[in-house]
Amino acid sequence: MLARLFTRLIAAQAGWARPFGEFNHRWLSALFRPGPLRWLKDFLNGTWLGHPLHAVLTDVPIGAFFLVLIFDVFDQRVAADVCLGLGILSMVGAAVAGLADYTDTDDHPRMVATVHATIMVVTLLVFVISLVLRLGQAPDASRAVPIVLDVVGFLLISAGAYVGGEVVYTLGNMVNRHAWRFFGAPKWAALDVTEIPEGTLVKAKAGAQGLVLIRNGETILALHETCAHAGGPLSQGRLLEGNVVECPWHQSRYEMATGHRRSGPTDYDQPRYEVRRADSGGWEARRVTVGSGGAEATA
Repeated sequence: MLARLFTRLIAAQAGWARPFGEFNHRWLSALFRPGPLRWLKDFLNGTWLGHPLHAVLTDVPIGAFFLVLIFDVFDQRVAADVCLGLGILSMVGAAVAGLADYTDTDDHPRMVATVHATIMVVTLLVFVISLVLRLGQAPDASRAVPIVLDVVGFLLISAGAYVGGEVVYTLGNMVNRHAWRFFGAPKWAALDVTEIPEGTLVKAKAGAQGLVLIRNGETILALHETCAHAGGPLSQGRLLEGNVVECPWHQSRYEMATGHRRSGPTDYDQPRYEVRRADSGGWEARRVTVGSGGAEATA
């Protein structure tokens, strides 16, 4: 019951959240466009960590603001002020990392992420006002107003965290697209293509799995065709440096020879396949790795 109610409440915000999200997407895309700042966006996406950085940072402000409430109950003013300042700083850091992820969020997930981000910005302002009031008070003055603001802020951050959970757990944003794809030992499967031109991305199927192929001489390199970041079609992307494929949706890059991510926004490696000539003619492929979160496949 509650889940359906909250879902309807979030959906009801589409009237303002969708155009506001489109506006934000334009200026963020201009800020983080491929170029000199790509390394910064990769850092904020968590490509170096193999895990979205935003999700790591969000726990810090929630914990700090909870401690503020505890210290206020026991009238530990200095400790409460320090935790409030730490929570504000860490919330800013989490917000910056979240903006990098937001840049590559599309359609309905972007609308929900806009609601999440807006609640969090309002929450941040509430806590900043509380801190300003605290620092401007005499040591023995009543803290009733700052404490009320902190309670309101904690309720808001809880609501914002719920909406953020919807973006990830319900809509699957920033989730590895291959997390549940592979089970059991890999087997050789015939490819549905017979010709693989040199230096050209080729889309193929091996059983139920879509692959993207490239020929380097007598070697055929193959990855799963669905981008691990957001499900983009790698076969429609660009081939860079002869051995790196770039997703057409958000410009995630993978090494064709290994499946390793070269740059974000993806935080995950791509499943890799080996390809050989079939005894009956044509080609066949077998999974070698499952990408991030799994060991090498075994025959």
